[in-house]
Amino acid sequence: MPQAVPDGYTVDAFHNGGFFVVQPSDGGHRAGMDAMLLAATIADGATGSLADLGAGAGAAGLAAASRLPALDVLLVERAPEMAGCARRTLLLAENVHLASRVRVLEADVSLRGNARSAAGLMDASHDYVIMNPPFNSGRDRTTPDPLKAQAHAMDSPDLFEQWLRTASAILKPGGQVSVIARPESLGDILTGFKRRFGGVEITPVCPRHGDDAIRILLTAIKGSRARLVLRDRIVIHEGEARDFSPLMNDLANGHGSWPRRVRTRALK
Repeated sequence: MPQAVPDGYTVDAFHNGGFFVVQPSDGGHRAGMDAMLLAATIADGATGSLADLGAGAGAAGLAAASRLPALDVLLVERAPEMAGCARRTLLLAENVHLASRVRVLEADVSLRGNARSAAGLMDASHDYVIMNPPFNSGRDRTTPDPLKAQAHAMDSPDLFEQWLRTASAILKPGGQVSVIARPESLGDILTGFKRRFGGVEITPVCPRHGDDAIRILLTAIKGSRARLVLRDRIVIHEGEARDFSPLMNDLANGHGSWPRRVRTRALK
């Protein structure tokens, strides 16, 4: 069993106990399927540096680090309480095998230029960026919990533009960005990719066969001129039961990945 944490927090296992995450028990965003899918977009054997923007308690970045032993991870989170959860997560004895390759940066992803660099988000410093932005519309009904609302609801109409601008700045040429969002955000994401990223690959994520997609998973390459690819879907459940499909079970537990189908070359 993982070591104890203060009241108001839980310690949750991911990857069948491969790592643990400290999360608020009643407030804030609690990581799950989205984080695991996002981490799965990084291909097996990946090396270098990954930045997890809007990392929350760090589940997505840690899932990538857990599966990829040669990958260093930066968890970027602006909410002090969630950044504190990420720091507590790295102090767990059960995560000692990952802690030396993961660090936490408390910073606002929307910063620009010198302010962004001063906050620790350095230009052309990462091989991969993953992001799970607050993709609910500000017009949607929001939770009364302010920490959860901050994690779920957009606070700016051009949020994807801001986050993808930062992703482009901190990625090396030819670096990969991965985004998970609701299908209705597709237009805003493609606009944010424009003139920055190419080789876009889009995967619908559906609850069951025959259902509409509830998420879209996108990857793109900085500076690429390759064409857009619409991939086959990921189906979460099989039949009427709540059990994961074999593919989703592998992706959720770090036994497989959802790598890009097309190799692209950065624009010189």
